[in-house]
Amino acid sequence: MVDRKSFMQVGHKGSLFSSFLYFDMSFMVWVLLGPIAVILANDFHLDAAEKANLVALPTLGGAVLRLVLGVLTDKIGPKLTGQIGLTLTLVPLFWGWQFANTMGDMYFVALMLGIAGASFAAALPLASSWYPPQYQGLAMGIAGAGNSGTIFATLFANRIAQHYGDWHVVFGIAMIPIALTLIIFSVLAKDSPNKPAPKTVKEYGKVLKQKDSWLFCILYSVTFGGFVGMASYLTIFFNTQYGLAPVKAADFTTICVIGGSFFRPVGGWLADKIGGIRMLMVLYGVVALMMAGISTLPSLSLTTIMLFIAMMAFGMGNGSVFQLVPQRFKTEIGVITGIVGAAGGLGGYFLPKILGNLKLTTGSFTPGFLILSAIAITCLLLIAIVQGQWKRTWIGEGGKVKVAPASMDSVHA
Repeated sequence: MVDRKSFMQVGHKGSLFSSFLYFDMSFMVWVLLGPIAVILANDFHLDAAEKANLVALPTLGGAVLRLVLGVLTDKIGPKLTGQIGLTLTLVPLFWGWQFANTMGDMYFVALMLGIAGASFAAALPLASSWYPPQYQGLAMGIAGAGNSGTIFATLFANRIAQHYGDWHVVFGIAMIPIALTLIIFSVLAKDSPNKPAPKTVKEYGKVLKQKDSWLFCILYSVTFGGFVGMASYLTIFFNTQYGLAPVKAADFTTICVIGGSFFRPVGGWLADKIGGIRMLMVLYGVVALMMAGISTLPSLSLTTIMLFIAMMAFGMGNGSVFQLVPQRFKTEIGVITGIVGAAGGLGGYFLPKILGNLKLTTGSFTPGFLILSAIAITCLLLIAIVQGQWKRTWIGEGGKVKVAPASMDSVHA
């Protein structure tokens, strides 16, 4: 059980806050195209698949660049990596503000916004490396709650575009909080003295050869990919399915995003308390039920309630996955965070593509949501299969931290 008083006495508060702020503002920028996609679609005359592709590209860029930032974090430390990430994030924002007038320009901006999505690979290790194993779920949950930055994008992007009569201004204004975050991050963040020594390329390869790496990639591609994919696509969904105007569609998206954003730390805390395995099995079951329910395309109010619950489960699932990851990969946290985070980005890339492409080919969102439900069920079954072996080797009951150190026999079992 996590004692909050004890938690406040360990670690480094400046780094924890910096991690949260870096992730928060970066996440806001990463999903910026989602809310304004409805306006862009009108300007550029995009069909369902093209709209989905535009909002999916930042997550693809983030998936690839997270690997790069994961390696950098391990080599030069999370603070310097974060400073580089924030500085480079200003590039696509400036381009979108001043030069983006064609779809080619927008595709470039979309991919480059992935730099902001790659923040995950530096922000979480910065927070994690300051805290002992029993506080990992809570520390990484707090840092990871930066996905609440999505709310700023969905609440304000379309309003700013509407106020100025120009969506380009949205990118220019977004540069301000990124620049301020860079200053605050540079002052408050500090690399932990417990940071593992840099690994060789061969050691990175060893991590990828381990089956658990790929299992975590699958699990996180659904929880994090589900959250970021939905956050990027829901404005389009509400606009297309229910005919809501851009600002109102984004407001409904905000309601759903709140569920995922603010419950991520709860997921990490509960995972510390009752175990990440137990949490994930419940959460994937909830997602499967909600996606199946949404596939019937009920009333706007009922759909919004189910999406809120699904996003809440996705957010808590993110916290739960990263309660397990540091237990399994104690010394490779930088690289495994990059790898697993990249998988999450890929999940976020494919989700809008599934919904958008199937909407274009079938004329309905029903098949897409049914496929998402089936994917969640598959994850639930995967955990049910592997949990026995995990308990025998590196983890405690239900996914809690193993109190007694594992014997050599159990490690090699």
